[in-house]
Amino acid sequence: MLQKKEQYKVAVVGATGAVGEEMVLILEERKFPVDEIFLFASERSEGKKVEFQGEKIMVRTLNKDSFKGIDIALFSAGGSRSKEWAPVAARSGCVVVDNSSAWRMDPEVPLVVPEVNPDDLRNHKGIIANPNCSTIQMVMALKPIHDIGRIKRVVVSTYQAVSGTGKKAMDELLRQSADFLNFNEVKCNVYPHQIAFNLLPHIDVFLENGYTKEEMKMVNETRKIMGDDSIRVTATTVRVPVFRGHAESVNIETEKKITANEARAALAAFPGVVVFDAPEKNVYPLPIMASGKDEVYVGRVREDESIENGLNMWLVSDNLRKGAALNAVQIAEKLIEMA
Repeated sequence: MLQKKEQYKVAVVGATGAVGEEMVLILEERKFPVDEIFLFASERSEGKKVEFQGEKIMVRTLNKDSFKGIDIALFSAGGSRSKEWAPVAARSGCVVVDNSSAWRMDPEVPLVVPEVNPDDLRNHKGIIANPNCSTIQMVMALKPIHDIGRIKRVVVSTYQAVSGTGKKAMDELLRQSADFLNFNEVKCNVYPHQIAFNLLPHIDVFLENGYTKEEMKMVNETRKIMGDDSIRVTATTVRVPVFRGHAESVNIETEKKITANEARAALAAFPGVVVFDAPEKNVYPLPIMASGKDEVYVGRVREDESIENGLNMWLVSDNLRKGAALNAVQIAEKLIEMA
């Protein structure tokens, strides 16, 4: 476990990417007890400077000695670099919180959402996995329902912002929108089809079973985080022309009957969840309202009239914050609390 200190030496790997930048911002916002911060990125970002607590911090490239003396490393550098460098960091005595998919399903690596399964952190061996963005916000809403009614099955359809792909995708949406509105040719570089004014039922690669890798992440990660392999999950993930904020339509079947009001009460009492649910007044969660916020917003809570014990709900959360950077920082905060 992490050694108890007043302040910690912290590294952010992938510090110039969309999630890495958010990690640096959130560390400062939440007044994380940083003694010294070290920022790493690829060779093309070496020498850039990123502001932290009023200082300009130089971005460096990684080497085998980069993690000596560092207590906590937040990784947002992609799966291949995490596979290469996370073990190097762990062997240096550093605790790694990794945002890639590289370690999530490793049985030796805890997959953690601090509000949902914090005790799993006690079993880490130097590397902790940060779940997929769409999974994080869903399990935040599933956990309070599971606690009162035991979930049997989940059917989820996601509507995911382009920032989930990264900065290049955000630039592509902006550029395509301008070109489309000015009657210019729309060019596709990041996605296989136009994303501006369009929807793509295609996130990550397609697998032999007809699902995408993103969809199977939601299936497998949900079971691991919830600690219950009996929960049946099926997902359809869709990329939408929104810059920031993932939305999800979630259908839940439970063993015990739960009314919509009981569900709202359980959700409202759960840390990190905000119930925003008055559809008769046009009040329901929207990506534009969740952008820059930490909470998971839940609305359109209603009973599924097609089955005996069913609920429908609509979730929205900022995928760069709770869906990635914030959850990673919260894991580090929980490690300090447990030290």
